[in-house]
Amino acid sequence: MTAIQDVPLKTIAGEQTSLADYAGQVLLVVNVASKCGLTPQYEGLEKLYEKYKDEGFAVLGFPANDFAGQEPGSDEEIATFCTTNFGASFPMFSKIGIVGPDKHPLYRELTTALPAAQNEGAMRTKLAGYGMTPNPAPEVLWNFEKFLIGRDGEPVARFAPDTAPDDDALVSAIEKELFASE
Repeated sequence: MTAIQDVPLKTIAGEQTSLADYAGQVLLVVNVASKCGLTPQYEGLEKLYEKYKDEGFAVLGFPANDFAGQEPGSDEEIATFCTTNFGASFPMFSKIGIVGPDKHPLYRELTTALPAAQNEGAMRTKLAGYGMTPNPAPEVLWNFEKFLIGRDGEPVARFAPDTAPDDDALVSAIEKELFASE
């Protein structure tokens, strides 16, 4: 088992778990938010999950309120929002901190393993255009940054927040991990 799989987590329903419960699956870990310009990505993430879940794939949503207060709700409010507005059925977890001094150990492990996201330059430019100072590497830039974890529990790729769930590079990376041993 990898260090990432050992990190204690809590589901959005309050149950204790860890990524070890997903051992042998390809995982897309995404920090999500309900009041972000990127929130419509929930729909694409659900489509990805539905398309590949029978192949051993899961999207894992981690709500975080670290960027402009864009996830202010309680776990119950977040769960209701995701299912009501986007039909999200992929696993969701309790709200956590993903940057700064309150960074959850999962994100500490992920950002250490993969210190930079693919194509993050465009997102850095967008944030600067809004008058925001982007976090320095290896910190997460914004909501909806994506970490791909292989079946062996090791992080294999990191994608910028504005990488759409149907982006060719993201889908190709997922398929490569899913079908590598076939």
